[in-house]
Amino acid sequence: MFESKKIAVVIPCYRVRKKIGEVVRTLPSFVDFIIAVDDACPESSGDGLKQNLTDPRLTVITHSKNQGVGGAMITGYRRALETGADIIVKMDGDGQMDPTILAKFLSPLIKGRADYTKGNRMYQLSDLRSMPIVRKIGNAAVSLITKAVTGYWNVMDPANGYTAIQSKVLSMIELERLNRRYFFENDLLYQLGLIRAVIKDIPMGARYADENSSLSVFKIAITWPFLYLRRFANRIFLQYFLRDINPASIFILFGLPLTGFGIVYGLVKWAEYSRQGLTAPTGTVMIPVICFLSGLQFLISAINHDVSNTPKEPLTEIV
Repeated sequence: MFESKKIAVVIPCYRVRKKIGEVVRTLPSFVDFIIAVDDACPESSGDGLKQNLTDPRLTVITHSKNQGVGGAMITGYRRALETGADIIVKMDGDGQMDPTILAKFLSPLIKGRADYTKGNRMYQLSDLRSMPIVRKIGNAAVSLITKAVTGYWNVMDPANGYTAIQSKVLSMIELERLNRRYFFENDLLYQLGLIRAVIKDIPMGARYADENSSLSVFKIAITWPFLYLRRFANRIFLQYFLRDINPASIFILFGLPLTGFGIVYGLVKWAEYSRQGLTAPTGTVMIPVICFLSGLQFLISAINHDVSNTPKEPLTEIV
């Protein structure tokens, strides 16, 4: 089955000199191209590969300046597209991703059931036990937010870096618009949502050893909310007001003003009567309550419509 498709694997390299060699050596024989992108690694991971491996499938690209995992992947994706590969896989070079399960990521793509596959470490309880509690909580929170932002309510573990994508689908994405840092995987999901690509989660185990992550929780808390908010607003506008008008559009148009009015009017009246030491009349209390509950019901209906609107027809079947 895999012989009918050309497979390229892109590996961003940063502080992985000790493990990247083993990752490359254990890649299955059906992989046609291996593209390692040394993102100005202080350990010179790319040089280590050149010195220790002679695999003819391997190409090493070195950045003169660190661009982040997203920047490394943009470089790798572009080179992979140039090779003429049909499917392009992303794997990290730290040994956390098992090359022996690569076939599971490729099968839905080759069979035309999905445009993009990604790992999901949250699927099996046995795998969750090995995940640190902080990561479990953080992953669940990020997953919920990403579902709302991208419209992919059927996926979990959005920051999982073990992925595979149809080249035809990747070529439809403006790579230069992708985030070049750790928001890359989430941003790619957002971009895939805009073109309504079909995504399938692939259950996988979680591996944690002695790797050192340079991902700062503080930076995420500061920068990601703005990135999420901007993309969420863009998606809702494009999907429900520019490209199409449907019931969710009406629900949003009524829901947001009613909910907002109910909250603001209620707070203003509460403050006004509190300063005077008076009890607000029943009618005054009911106005914001009715507006808020009505608006909330409209918004819940919009969410329900959005959940049912998750892409189901692969792009590779219609392009």
